[in-house]
Amino acid sequence: MEGHRVLIAPSVLSADFLRLGEELDSIATADAIHYDVMDGHFVPNVSFGLDIAKQVKGASELPLDVHLMVDNPDVAAPTYAQAGADMVTVHVEAARHIHRIVGQVHAAGAKAGAVINPGTPVSALEAILPELDMVLVMSVDPGFGGQSFIPTTLAKLRELKALAARLGCSPRVEVDGGISASNAREVVAAGADVLVAGSSVFKAADRAKAIADIRAQAALADAREA
Repeated sequence: MEGHRVLIAPSVLSADFLRLGEELDSIATADAIHYDVMDGHFVPNVSFGLDIAKQVKGASELPLDVHLMVDNPDVAAPTYAQAGADMVTVHVEAARHIHRIVGQVHAAGAKAGAVINPGTPVSALEAILPELDMVLVMSVDPGFGGQSFIPTTLAKLRELKALAARLGCSPRVEVDGGISASNAREVVAAGADVLVAGSSVFKAADRAKAIADIRAQAALADAREA
């Protein structure tokens, strides 16, 4: 997940779990795989675990972007980093010792990020922001795929970019929830440079075209910024 261009990371939460290998092949033109881990406690749903993460990592050349929606990120985050995740993001709402988590993920050779829910202010990131490789801003309440984008996320993205500039750091900014070609341009214009797309990619008949369409809209905002 290097470079400065906008990255597209389809969420396999929206894939057909019984055909996961084929589904991964269908998104080979993306930039990363977004892998949601849900424990049924921090969020009401249950999704994938560590063993499937290892299989996904082995089945694709794309970087594995692990988003932990769990009650115990202090334990889980280093484990996923050691298992081969390229990026591990944890919720500030669940992390008891986020500075320690970030250090452990880095020590395991992965990049580390923090996640904030729609109801969590950007200010919650201030103390840890300079240590982060990425911030994931949830644009839906986490736990289920297929939800609609929350419009106030745009102001939150602008606030986050301003905070990073004030602190002299520049983590990547990822947005997850309701992303499609119809809103990619405004989301990137507000400050995002990693777009998680679930239903808009995996519900499309042509996944490569769906990814290309999102990328093209994101590039329009990216070019305007340049």
